[in-house]
Amino acid sequence: MTNIAEARIRREFKEVVKSDEVAACNIKVELVNDTFNELRGEIAGPPDTPYAGGQFHLEIKIPETYPFNPPIVKFLTKIWHPNISSVTGAICLDILKDQWAAAMTLRTVLLSLQALLAAAEPDDPQDAVVAQQYKENHSIFEKTAHHWTAVYAGGPKSYPDLDSKILSLKTMGFEEHQARAALSSKGWDLERATEYLIN
Repeated sequence: MTNIAEARIRREFKEVVKSDEVAACNIKVELVNDTFNELRGEIAGPPDTPYAGGQFHLEIKIPETYPFNPPIVKFLTKIWHPNISSVTGAICLDILKDQWAAAMTLRTVLLSLQALLAAAEPDDPQDAVVAQQYKENHSIFEKTAHHWTAVYAGGPKSYPDLDSKILSLKTMGFEEHQARAALSSKGWDLERATEYLIN
């Protein structure tokens, strides 16, 4: 890691760890392997969203060219959101791509990601299936996002009706996450999800 990148990220890391604003937003960051080129972030789902009560873990890689290029960030916790891949955790957010500026910091990135959970941009999606559901059947989207938050991020609220559909597919021999992903993408229509998995 270059000296510029390391000196800068050390300073920003301290800033995040000591920031009252960041702590108030339930955002944390820690080093992986005691080096500054890989960090682990954690953001709380914002209140009044389907992600409320969940804790979402992030992988943050700092490139050699930091701060002139953005950190490479992805969600490690599975999440149902138009701008985050439900498969890989990749994120579509302008400041992590072409709108990055060297004046931005780790704090900016973490707060922006938390804000993204509260204000999705379905017209610039990372996950087209989720974005389509968000726009065309918002109540199903909300229920699905709540369910994923409960299962993967430790959030509250359970939907026994959704769990029983997952169980139906598991008894057919499908793996739990595979069953959940198929049902989620097919609007929790058991017949369509079964067809999708078989084909």
